[in-house]
This record gives sequence, C-alpha cells and structure tokens, in this order.
Amino acid sequence: MTKFQENATVVYTTPDGRRIDTFVVYATNEKTGLTLINHESLMVTADSLTLHPKTVGHYHMPLNDAFSFELINKLKAKYADMDTQPKTVKLSRKQEKVTLPVLAKAS
Repeated sequence: MTKFQENATVVYTTPDGRRIDTFVVYATNEKTGLTLINHESLMVTADSLTLHPKTVGHYHMPLNDAFSFELINKLKAKYADMDTQPKTVKLSRKQEKVTLPVLAKAS
C-alpha cells in the first residue's frame, strides 16, 4: 500500500481509464488505505493515484526548474510584505474661505 504525503499533488486515474490531474492529497485512512483527494472529495485507492510528473521531493514544482520556483517564492514574500504595510494618504486641509476676484462693478 502506497501512502502519499499530505498536500502532495497527484494524478487520478478514473475506473474507466481517464487521467485527471492535478489533485491534492488531504489524508490517507490508515484502516481502509483509501486516500482523500480534492476531486469531488473522493476516497480512492492508492493504485489509482500517481505523483504528478513535476513533483520534486514531496512538492509539486509549478515551474520548469527549482531556481524559478525559488524566485517566485521570494517575489510572493516581497509583495505579501508590501501588502501588509499600511497604505495611508496624507490629507491636506481645504481652503476654508473662497475669495472670488471682482470682474466688473455692477451698475
């Protein structure tokens, strides 16, 4: 019985032979050996699942290489940090008294 790591990305093969990817493993039941995936919350056998081809170690790599993956993670962290900074605009006081120039004398 193959046990997949939690949050691993897998390809699910349906009983009729269709391959559907990509799903995240939520948990594997120790007693039944069934694995819960996020496709219709199905409990499936381990033989109907294979690790996604882009899986490196225990994690799915959405990019072509590890360098790109790390670069994206650093950018995400940078912009997440920027998003947490308060965004305030300094307001200036409006002129309280409006003065209009006299254009002509009324007759």
